[in-house]
Amino acid sequence: MPIKIITRNKRATYDYLLLEKFEAGVVFQGTEIKSLREGKVSINESFIVIDGDKLEAYIVNMLISQYEFGNRANHKEDRKRKLLLHKREIKKIFQMTKAQGASVIPLAVYFKDALVKVELAVAKGKKLYDKRQDNLEKDDKRNMQRELQKERMRR
Repeated sequence: MPIKIITRNKRATYDYLLLEKFEAGVVFQGTEIKSLREGKVSINESFIVIDGDKLEAYIVNMLISQYEFGNRANHKEDRKRKLLLHKREIKKIFQMTKAQGASVIPLAVYFKDALVKVELAVAKGKKLYDKRQDNLEKDDKRNMQRELQKERMRR
């Protein structure tokens, strides 16, 4: 199955500790798919809302720019879009957010075959000291790789 990534939320792994990932379809209207094919989408400020009564999930603040060649059937850029998940997945996400005080954030939007999918994750916000610790670990790993590379070059 070829996957073509349209956009990715680069700050998600920096700002959040990802607990569990899910894949969801999205309900689109009008010319939204044409704009997606052009890559005119942003998920940096978006988040997922779970309606516990109806067991439905929505993505809010996902900005899809209007299609340049669209007419009066052009879509609203920042409308709330319904996510297509199984009921058991929605229940699991809802329970995790209630029990652990976690958020649900989108990680990526991509084409999987001919369908548009959103990768989302249940995540907890990182504290400043967690971010510092992660940066130190990345630096240590990078330094170890450099030393290994120098060692290989010497041989």
